[in-house]
Amino acid sequence: MTKFKSDFLRALDERGFIHQVSDEAGLDELFAKETVTAYIGFDPTAPSLHAGGLIQIMMLHWMQQTGHQPISLMGGGTGMVGDPSFKDDARQLMTVDTIESNIASIKRVFSNYLSYGDGPRDAKMINNGDWLRDLNYLEFLRDVGRHFSVNRMLSFDSVKTRLDREQSLSFLEFNYMILQAYDFVELNKRYGCRLQMGGSDQWGNIVNGIDLGHRMGTPQLYALTSPLLTTSSGAKMGKSLNGAVWLNPDMLSAYDFWQYWRNTEDADVSRFLKLYTTLSMDEIARLSALGGSEINEVKKILATEVTAMLHGRENAEQAAETARKTFEEGALSDNLPTIEVAKNELEAGIGLLALIVKAGLATSNGEARRHIQGGAVKINDTGVSDEKMVVGTGEVTADGVIKLSLGKKKHILVRPV
Repeated sequence: MTKFKSDFLRALDERGFIHQVSDEAGLDELFAKETVTAYIGFDPTAPSLHAGGLIQIMMLHWMQQTGHQPISLMGGGTGMVGDPSFKDDARQLMTVDTIESNIASIKRVFSNYLSYGDGPRDAKMINNGDWLRDLNYLEFLRDVGRHFSVNRMLSFDSVKTRLDREQSLSFLEFNYMILQAYDFVELNKRYGCRLQMGGSDQWGNIVNGIDLGHRMGTPQLYALTSPLLTTSSGAKMGKSLNGAVWLNPDMLSAYDFWQYWRNTEDADVSRFLKLYTTLSMDEIARLSALGGSEINEVKKILATEVTAMLHGRENAEQAAETARKTFEEGALSDNLPTIEVAKNELEAGIGLLALIVKAGLATSNGEARRHIQGGAVKINDTGVSDEKMVVGTGEVTADGVIKLSLGKKKHILVRPV
């Protein structure tokens, strides 16, 4: 028997999204009786979010699916300061142009998960730079800053961790939690927003916003956080051996995204089906009961479902088919990741180490050399042991490409142009 009456909290609870709620009974009552507006803030620190941020986007998705209004808040103002929560050192400051460019790039992903518009349940995309950038500093200190206790702010774990580190917490960063709290109050005033959601590392910042709202006369505000996810082996979500698993297709192909989820550890499959797909709980229970070699088929379903939400069903199924041909038939597929190399460069010959780096299979010649010495590198499915090998036109196959492989799962087509 579920402890929640509202569809939204029940869905989040059974799928494993809930870590903390500021007032479970009060928030459940609110969701059960009216259309609720809630938001999550996204930092524009890069041109794309990565897979670690998907859990937040899925929370907004389920909110809209259960009849409520989500707000995706872009940090055009707070991004000029940088969130110091649990960071070892200060973020690099970004220019306004970089922030705006990153926001424009990040926005493209959200419409795959949320329906935006002007209706009461349509999602809204809002930039906190709209109110933060034009604040009058003295007025802000007097009207908002006076409500904050430095003693209390120093007690938050997110701040304390930095106070003990070599890299001190700057006054600029210390202001971040005040700005985030003010966002909550401003969103309530402008849009009737009652709930802020985020990862569990944001708990202190969100509760600050609730307290500020109370002091500045808003209705009761609420906090809900999700667990900070790691894989069963302790790896951080959204990170792979090759770096961040980006959501924007121009930064990571549908095939590589599919492969990331296909490589999910056995112990994580059921949990990830609940968090990252829209499959019914009954179907997830059925898939979770499968074991042995069938777990690999379930991983393919997981990969295809997660990829379909982001890249579209056709691209997801194409990625699955590319993987099947490559791994089960050993065939070449035009849908494998491809790099282009000038014909005259290939005619002159390219050092194998340089080609491995160029293909993104290593970040340096030293790393490429270690891959070769470890027997992980193949050209056209034939193992290569000579790190001084020069790759040229002689390696181009009848298909007009060179297949460069690292291990069993990473393949790049080198295409002369």
